[in-house]
Order: sequence, then C-alpha cells, then structure tokens
Amino acid sequence: MKMANSKTRFIFVTGGVCSSLGKGIAIASLGQLLEGHGYRISIIKMDPYINIDPGTMSPFQHGEVYVTEDGAETDLDLGYYERFTGARLTKKNSVSTGQIYYSVIQRERRGDYLGRTVQVIPHITDEIKKRIFDVADGEELDFVMVEIGGTVGDIESIPFLESIRQIRQELGSRRVLNIHLTLIPSISVAGEQKTKPTQHSVKELMQLGIIPDMLLCRTARPMSEDMRAKIALFCNVSERNVIAAEDINGSIYEIPRMLHKNGYDRIVLEHFGLPDGRLRLPQWDRFLKSMKSPRGRTTIAVVGKYISLQDAYRSIYEALVHGAAANQVEIEILRIDSEEIEQEKKGNLKKFFKDADGILVPGGFGDRGIEGKIMAISHARKEGIPFFGICLGMQCAVIEFGRNVCGLKNANSSEFDPGTPYPVISLLEDQQIVVEKGGTMRLGGYLCKFTDNSRIKKIYSKPSEVERHRHRYEFTIRFRELYERHGMLIGGIHPRNNLVETIEIKDHPWFIATQFHPEFNSRPVRPHPLFRDFIRAAADRSASRAK
Repeated sequence: MKMANSKTRFIFVTGGVCSSLGKGIAIASLGQLLEGHGYRISIIKMDPYINIDPGTMSPFQHGEVYVTEDGAETDLDLGYYERFTGARLTKKNSVSTGQIYYSVIQRERRGDYLGRTVQVIPHITDEIKKRIFDVADGEELDFVMVEIGGTVGDIESIPFLESIRQIRQELGSRRVLNIHLTLIPSISVAGEQKTKPTQHSVKELMQLGIIPDMLLCRTARPMSEDMRAKIALFCNVSERNVIAAEDINGSIYEIPRMLHKNGYDRIVLEHFGLPDGRLRLPQWDRFLKSMKSPRGRTTIAVVGKYISLQDAYRSIYEALVHGAAANQVEIEILRIDSEEIEQEKKGNLKKFFKDADGILVPGGFGDRGIEGKIMAISHARKEGIPFFGICLGMQCAVIEFGRNVCGLKNANSSEFDPGTPYPVISLLEDQQIVVEKGGTMRLGGYLCKFTDNSRIKKIYSKPSEVERHRHRYEFTIRFRELYERHGMLIGGIHPRNNLVETIEIKDHPWFIATQFHPEFNSRPVRPHPLFRDFIRAAADRSASRAK
C-alpha cells in the first residue's frame, strides 16, 4: 500500500489501562499546538466497533453523534477536533471497523481479489492504511494525526494497531510518531501513585510490535522526577518523553497550554527534526482571558431526555460556553430531565425554572419525554424567558404553538402520533419510503435563506448561511399561513424545496428555534451567532432580575 504524498508525517495516539482517558482532547490539543507553530494538520478517528457509524447507536451507548459538513455521522471526538483546531473534517476523518469490512467484502463480491483468499492481513490492514493515506493525499498537510479508539488489549483494535505498525515499518521513525496515553492511578488510602498499570499497558502494546515514542500520563497530581524516571526505565521510553497530563480544575480549553508547558509539542517537533519556534495562539488566548474574567453571570436550563449522560449534549454545552465567553459572563447550566417535568401534575413549572435566565431544548428522537419538553417551551413562551430550540426542540415548539395559540387541539408530529388530526410536523414524501435507519436522514450542510425583517437575519448579519442537519421530520408547510397569522415568523427556509429551517415569535424577548444544529459550527474563537445572542438575551434578563 503506497501513498502519493511523500512529505506528510503521521502521529498515532493509542490508549491504555482504561477507556475515557481523553485521547480525543489530547490529540486535538496537539493539533492546536502544531497549528500554533504554523503547521497544517488533519485528524482521523478510527473506532473499533462494527457499526458503520454511530448514527444508529443510542446516546446511552455512545453519547452525542457529531455531524460533519458533508453529512457524516461521527464520534463526538470529531467535535473536539474541530473546536480545538482549524481543520475542516469530512467523512474521510471518521473510520470504523464496520466501514473497513464492508468495503473489503464489497470488493470480494465484485471479484476484485481475483479468487484469492481474503484475510485480515493484508486485505483488512491495507484498507485501513488506504483510509489514512487518502487523508494525507487529499490536501497539502504537514501532519495527519490518528486516534485509535478503544484500549490496547481490546480484541477489536488489533487490525488497527497492526496497520499502524506496518506504516511505521514502511515509512520509518522520521515520519511516524507513536504516542500512548495511559493512566497513573493513585491509591487513596496510601496516597501513592502506581506505575504498574502503565507498565503492563506498554508491554501489551510492544507485544503487538509497537514501541511508543512518547507516554502521555493522566495523573491526578504532578509526577515526581523519580516517578518519571521509573516509568521511562520500565517502558523503554526516554525520560524526557514521559509527559504528565494532569487533571485540571478549570476548563478543558486550558489543556493545550498546560500540555505545551510540559513540553508536549516541542518533543513532537524535535522527533521529526522540525523547528518549534514561538507558539502563537492569540485568538485562543483571548478566549481563555474572556472565560477567566467574567463581568456577569447567567443560568441556562437545558431540558432534554438524555440529561443524565454527560456527553449526550456535548456540543450544546460547549457552544453555550463559547457564547458566554463572547459576552464575558460566567454560565451555569441547569440540566433538567423532561420526564421529571411531565410528572408535575399541576403544571406549575416555576420550581424548575425559577433560577433560569434562558431555556434551551435540544434535539433527540422518539416520543419519550416529549410532553415535558412541550411544557417547558410553553412556560418559556408565556413567561417571556429567552428560549432556544434545536432540531426536535423546534419541532416541539411548533407543536406547542399549534396547540396553545393556533387552536389546533391535539396537534402533534406524525412521528409521535400517526393519527393526529393536525400533523404539524411530518415526513416528506421521499422519507416515507425509507426503511433503513443508518445515514438516511437529512444530514450535513444545507443552505438556509433568512427572511427579511426577521430577528435571525439580524443576528447573522447576512442573507443566508449553510448549517448542519440531522433529522428526518419537517415542519408541514400547509400550516405556515395559519402559524404566521397567529404571530410566528418563519425566519429561514431551505430554498430548494421551501423547507422551514427556523421559527421565531415576534412579540417575545427572544424566542428562536432552528431545524438545524448550530452547535456543530460553534468554536471557542468563533462562537456561533445564535448562541452568542441567546446568551446576551439571557444575561440581560439576569441583570434586570438582579436590580
């Protein structure tokens, strides 16, 4: 397996001891630091699960599904990659075992292998290598960085690890760097840090033919020089290349600077014989400064059905932080389970939202918790609380407005009630014939053209924008005139087939909902205009309540 580009360097990041150590943030941080030195990068996530992508996986299993501009449903780590770096990622940057085997099996069925026995080596490993080299060949890049999902020792990861071993053998150490992220646990009773799990993890990696060039050690407290020397000795790594990745009390956005202080990027560049120069991250530093010096405070209630899961609404939470920093306010996020709201029989929701300056209802699928979301939206509309609905949040706002303002009793989405007399949310004709679930929704970037005199057009300060989507059901266009007659403005449409993209209420302090997912386009250094303006409205409400 050969690649056309002879200049790109490759960095592979593996994980050991346990999952959820933060490989995604570790590789995204390195990407940002390399960009800060003037290099061009791209990042690939290779997941060992057999699913084609996480699109059909429950948030309880996998957390948030992140969507790229070209419509790929991906792991949430790609969200960290795009938020931390300037890389624009595509479906090429998200690879799973399912995709690899599917491609190989399709070739075998076509007879491409000319009757040969199809095997893990070389056919599966060649396909994995091809996916990595395709990203390198696609544009002029200094670095392609690859995160191998899972933990060393998982049987599912072995073909990926074998593939990166082969790449190192083919290209040599001057073009390949192996970083292993591991854990240094502390025994709380003895107050002692333990290196044995790291030693065993590195031993297992070396048995697969991969010798790590650098160890990134997650630790609850600073590592002593003796600890660093012990790890280096038993893991066959230079002592200087044992880097501490300490737990931080602040924001994850402080991690790149912390790792830079520990020599992370400098050692990487030295490995490749490249000058490090001066690190320049002016926009990022301004963002951090805004976060650390708030001039006010606001509280946002997020009402969802997956609230108990930390990563189910990860991009939403991060976009709120970006909007808060842009307004120089400290943000508190209230996580409210929509099913708990449904249990409030008297409909008195003030106990849920007495501290809320704004209410956000995010996306989701299925009818569980829907009535609780509708109740929260009704409360926001009646009480004049700034409201932001996203995807399913917009659909619930349409249902609520239809029932309580337009007089459409029992209005609903045909997803939740196929027999509703007023299907204000429904499937398009081309979606009604779809049987398969994976990758069949309206996915990726679609143009939204803003309506003249709409609030959303003023917020964007432009006539249109491309935003990312992940949904199947739409606003039923035959109800548009009725809704507008009762005070709801259709603020944006997709012009190709007149699909409703945004709604807003004219006589409300701030009531906007979008069918698209603006959180996927929010960055710390470029907060999304809707999140920025939503937080501004919530902060204004907070300030007025404090008087």
